[in-house]
Amino acid sequence: MPLALARQLGTLGATALVGSLAAVAVGIPVPLLTGPALLGTTLALIGLGQPFPVWLRNVVFLLTGITIGAGVSRDSLSAIATWPLAFAILGVSLVVMMLAAQAVIRRGLGTDRSTALLAATPGHLSFVIGLGEDLGADSRIIVVVQAVRLLALTLLVPFAAGLAGIDTGPGLALPGQAFHEMTLVQTAASVVTATLLYPLVRRTGVPAPVLMAGMVVGAAARLSGLAPGGLSHWISFPALALIGTLIGSRFAGIRLGELRRYGAVGLGATLVIAATGFVAAALAAGLVDMPLLHVLVAFAPGGLEAMAVIGVAIGANPGFVAAAHVLRLLILSALVPTLLARGARRGTG
Repeated sequence: MPLALARQLGTLGATALVGSLAAVAVGIPVPLLTGPALLGTTLALIGLGQPFPVWLRNVVFLLTGITIGAGVSRDSLSAIATWPLAFAILGVSLVVMMLAAQAVIRRGLGTDRSTALLAATPGHLSFVIGLGEDLGADSRIIVVVQAVRLLALTLLVPFAAGLAGIDTGPGLALPGQAFHEMTLVQTAASVVTATLLYPLVRRTGVPAPVLMAGMVVGAAARLSGLAPGGLSHWISFPALALIGTLIGSRFAGIRLGELRRYGAVGLGATLVIAATGFVAAALAAGLVDMPLLHVLVAFAPGGLEAMAVIGVAIGANPGFVAAAHVLRLLILSALVPTLLARGARRGTG
């Protein structure tokens, strides 16, 4: 193994381990996710962080997807008939989020409409950055504001669960439920099947195709009875800690001065987005007959992978959480270009 790669993997692994242990010691909710996210962010800001390899990210997402999918039971599918009404509320809330956050960013930084809108978009980061490059938008503002949103919401939801008295456990374990671990044969079969399924899922254009392929396999194995449980904690827990490390690594390359200048405005925009998501979740909670916190995780515009993990941690319906986040990204795929075109007609100044 090349020395540079060994150093990179060693740093990422140490960040995941030390961050997790420190968070467990302090008692932070979902410590395997939040601890590495905080430590990874700190290391990135002081120039000691390491970029997260794409291949490692894919491996982590695949394993996490299998574990999340294994949490889908037949009973959890009974709420599907009520989801369209909740999704309608979600769609309206996305428009409100983007326009309100765009106004905050424009007023706070005096930037153009396109940059502010892309920075205000609650998700679909790679899509947003790609559009920004094509339009000549200020990518630094977009990256900082988006990174603040992802980190803040990843930390806010677990802490909200802790304040509500919900035992989130370390992350992927379902509190209060017996855990049935996959055998080595079932684990190997699930990983191979998900790997083979990934190219097909990617062709559909579904966001986070690696994660979704794992979720499909995990859910199919659980619902069919071929594999009654999730991956071993020796696999799922390190994968969760590495997701936290990945979140923190997104701050790499951002100067402290830029973070101070753009971060405060980004935090203000994030609060607007979170408040809108809370109102939408409160309206939808009664329609889907689920606890408010469960719907809030589904509607929270954080990273799909992180929110799906947190949803499992608090015992939320994983199918509902995943569907809400996937639909959010699909809506944004159409909504962002539409609003950009609308802004261009009104002028970018």
